[in-house]
Amino acid sequence: QVQLVESGGGLVQAGGSLRLSCVASGNIFGCKGMAWDRQAPGKQREWVGSHTIGGMTSYSDSVKGRFTISRDNAKTMYLWMNNLTPEATGVYYCNTKIPGVTGTRDYWGQGTQVTGDA
Repeated sequence: QVQLVESGGGLVQAGGSLRLSCVASGNIFGCKGMAWDRQAPGKQREWVGSHTIGGMTSYSDSVKGRFTISRDNAKTMYLWMNNLTPEATGVYYCNTKIPGVTGTRDYWGQGTQVTGDA
């Protein structure tokens, strides 16, 4: 069973920085990459950025240039957030997709809360 655990959230002042971590456990064989999503209060969950197993990264326009995703290894991913604004407030989730016999399955962590203080 694959589990993802996020950590590192908190309250940060406008313009500040924060680093989120995501650690996967279990069998992630076949995983092509990992991603970060976030859900702001009262809004739908949105994609923030992705990191493929080959090292390619991509970001949403809203965070491009301010957020960076990196990975220590196949099971540990980070989200470096700089120049934070109150709009960054939300719960940040780690996501990965693992292929299986019956198809590809999505896995999510429990999320970590980030609050941008105006």
